[in-house]
Amino acid sequence: MAADCPRILIAGDRSSSGKTTIVAGLLSALRGRGLSVQPFKVAMDYIDPSYHTWITGRNCRNLDGCLMNEASIREIYSHAVKNADIAVVEGVRGLYEGYDGDIGSTAQIAKLLRTPVIFVVDARSITRSCAALVKGYMDFDPQVQFLGVILNKVGSERHAQKAIAEIKRYAGVEVVGVIRRNEEMHLAMRHLGLVPVLEGKTRHEGFAERVDRIRQIVEDSLDIDRILDIARTAEPLPEVEPELYKENSLGQGLKIGVARDEAFNFYYRDNLEMMELSGAEVVPFSPVHDRSLPELDGIYIGGGYPELYGIELSENSGMKSALERAHEKDLPIYAECGGLMYLGREIEWDGCRHEMVGLVPGKSRQGNVRVVSYVHGQIVEDCPLGPKGTAIMGHEFHHSEMLMDENVRYAVRLGRGSGIKDGWDGLREGNMIASYTHVHSASFRGFPGDFLRACKKRKGNRL
Repeated sequence: MAADCPRILIAGDRSSSGKTTIVAGLLSALRGRGLSVQPFKVAMDYIDPSYHTWITGRNCRNLDGCLMNEASIREIYSHAVKNADIAVVEGVRGLYEGYDGDIGSTAQIAKLLRTPVIFVVDARSITRSCAALVKGYMDFDPQVQFLGVILNKVGSERHAQKAIAEIKRYAGVEVVGVIRRNEEMHLAMRHLGLVPVLEGKTRHEGFAERVDRIRQIVEDSLDIDRILDIARTAEPLPEVEPELYKENSLGQGLKIGVARDEAFNFYYRDNLEMMELSGAEVVPFSPVHDRSLPELDGIYIGGGYPELYGIELSENSGMKSALERAHEKDLPIYAECGGLMYLGREIEWDGCRHEMVGLVPGKSRQGNVRVVSYVHGQIVEDCPLGPKGTAIMGHEFHHSEMLMDENVRYAVRLGRGSGIKDGWDGLREGNMIASYTHVHSASFRGFPGDFLRACKKRKGNRL
C-alpha cells in the first residue's frame, strides 16, 4: 500500500480559530476543480467528518495518535488515499494540544505523516501579534513543516496588510489566504458541536446554500494554486504492509443491521468496512422511519442525537417492538451512546419526556456538563464485545447522563473515563451490551471480530 499523494494539514492556533469552516470550503473548492480529494480528521470526532465525506464524496477517516499506534495511522492513511489526487487533514484544537505531551496532538500526526502544515490564525483584534504567535508556534517544534498561514476573521484590508508584513518579517512564512470577518462563515452549532450533515440537510432550511456560500468565500480568499503547490512538496511515504484491511471469512453469511438516519449517524467508516472485509453484509435501517427490521443476525446502534428526535422515536412503536423481539431471540445488540439512550426507558430533554425501547433498565436525561474524554478499561465478563480480561480503549462524547436501576450488570470496568455509572460501562443484558464508550477497530482490535463471532453463534435465531 503506497501513500505517494500530495497532502496538507490545516491546523489552528486554538479550537475557535475557524479551521473547520475553512476546511469545508477548501474541500469544496478543490472538488470544484475536478480533483478527487481524500479528507482526514485528527482525533475521534464524528461531526466534522460528516461534512468532509458529504463534500468530497470520499469517506473521511479519523487519525488519533492516542488511541492508534503509528503503524495503524500509516495504514489508515495509505488505504484511504488510493486513487486520490490530494489529501487534506483537518487538525483538532490547537496544533500542540494532546493527551500527554505530543501524544494525541495534531502536531504528532503532521510529523508522523510528514505533512506540510498550513496554520490558521484567529487574527481578530491583533496585527503584529500575529507574527509573534506564528513565530512562537514555528519555533516550538522545528520538526513541524510550517509552509503557509491563513489569517482568519480579519477586519480590513489595512489590518491584513500589516499582519502579512509582520509575519513575513519575523516568521518568514508566506500567508496563503486572508478571510475577512463574515457572519456567513459559520455553520449551525449545538451542544456537541456542529449540526451533523444528515440532520442539516433535512431540518435546516438553506443548509446546502450556506455551505456553498462558504465555498465561494474560501475560494475568493485563499490562493488555491499556492496551496496545491505546497501539497505537492510532501515527500512520498514508505509503503505499508496491510494488517487492518485484510479480507477474511469471519462474518461470511451474516447480516448486521446498522441504525443510520438523522438520529443515529456517529459511525467510523473503518468499523463498518472491517465488517464488510470479514464477509458480513451491513444492512442499514432507520429507527426514525422504518416500522420493522429486516432479516438480521446482529444489530449495531451507534451514537447521534436521539434526544432531538424523541417524538419520532417514541411514536415508532413498530421499530421498538421489533427491537424487543430481537432481544428476546437473544440476537447480539451493540449500542453506543445515542444507542444506549434509545434502548433505555425514556429520554428527558428540555423539559420533555419521551418513551424509548425499554431494554436498558434506566433512563437518560440532559446532563450538566459535556463529557469528552479518552476511555481505557477492561472487559470483566464474557460478552459480545469480547472475552473477560480484554483491554478496551475508546472515547466518550455526550451531554447526557443515565439514571440506572440498582443491581444491573456491567461488562466493562474503566480505569479512565466516566462510563454509565461510577466508572462502570457496557451494560449487559443477555446478548445486548450498551455503553457510553465509542470504539474504533484500529484501537480496540476486538471489534468487530468478537461481535461477529457472537452473531455467528446465534445465527440460528436470525430475526
